[in-house]
Amino acid sequence: MDNKKRKLRWQLPFLLLLVVGTIYVIRTNRQATPYQQEEGAIFGTFYHVTYQCDSSLQQEIESELRKVDASLSPFNTASVISRINRNEEVTPDSMFVHVFRLSKEISENTQGAFDITVAPLVNAWGFGFKNESHITPTQIDSLLQFVGFRKIDFINGKIVKQDPRVILDCSAVAKGYGSDVIAQTFDRKGIANYMVEIGGEIVVKGVNPKGEKWKVGINKPVEDSLGTAGGVQTILNLTDVAVATSGNYRNFYYRDGKKYAHTIDPHSGYPVQHSILSSTVLAKDCATADAYATAFMVLGLDASKEVLEAHPEIQAYFIYADEKGENQTYMTPGVKALTAR
Repeated sequence: MDNKKRKLRWQLPFLLLLVVGTIYVIRTNRQATPYQQEEGAIFGTFYHVTYQCDSSLQQEIESELRKVDASLSPFNTASVISRINRNEEVTPDSMFVHVFRLSKEISENTQGAFDITVAPLVNAWGFGFKNESHITPTQIDSLLQFVGFRKIDFINGKIVKQDPRVILDCSAVAKGYGSDVIAQTFDRKGIANYMVEIGGEIVVKGVNPKGEKWKVGINKPVEDSLGTAGGVQTILNLTDVAVATSGNYRNFYYRDGKKYAHTIDPHSGYPVQHSILSSTVLAKDCATADAYATAFMVLGLDASKEVLEAHPEIQAYFIYADEKGENQTYMTPGVKALTAR
């Protein structure tokens, strides 16, 4: 036993040196690997990515984003969703099927507040890809006849509509899904540290170039259609999570002294008038966060709280106007621990 103890004491310094040396090499290698930064235009907006890698992956990033565009963009006349909207014979690809099924699930979870068939109403109010802006109550009643997520389904590999006038628009989930696709590309390549952002929909993993958690700001909901005013309401310290924000403080217009915001209630056919000004959602993937952020804008504060209680895997931060018109905030417990200030 004494010989073994002496041998162990003799070996311990070398084992400690080996461990320390290994940690040093790992940290040195991590620090030596540079962070790449890429940006570009997609889906009618811009993307920004920061990731730790020896070389640029921008060509591969844009190749993946073009696949999403070819599947889900209503602005691309050759896309899968555009062909479905024209009632052409088309077999949806895996991207479309994934987003369609996720959208249906979230529609069920939010009592139809999230609905990818709401496009005719969004267009009629002047916010969609057709940009019409004059509407009457009679027109709304007419459009509501073919709006509703239960009026369309995926059966035997095909999209089946109850009414051929049903139009799909995945704009409230596609940007988030695009961020997920790039994040999955990085994961497949073993990239441990990255931030992907498409039009404000974000996925983060690991740490930023400073070796810290990624800092994501939530803007103050100041009326600003150009996105140049306002400021930061709070900052979240995030890693290994997706985050998306929806708000009515940028996409709106005034007519005859009345404000019309871009979030349309699929049930009533009218722009929502709830007190929530900004809805930020954290989830395991960005498509889910994106869809719920939109749904909460439709549901309003109280109904949104009920959904959050039923789905603890979803975290949220709301900015809303109280009865006096003053801005207040509500956040789930999981978000409180992430605020930097």
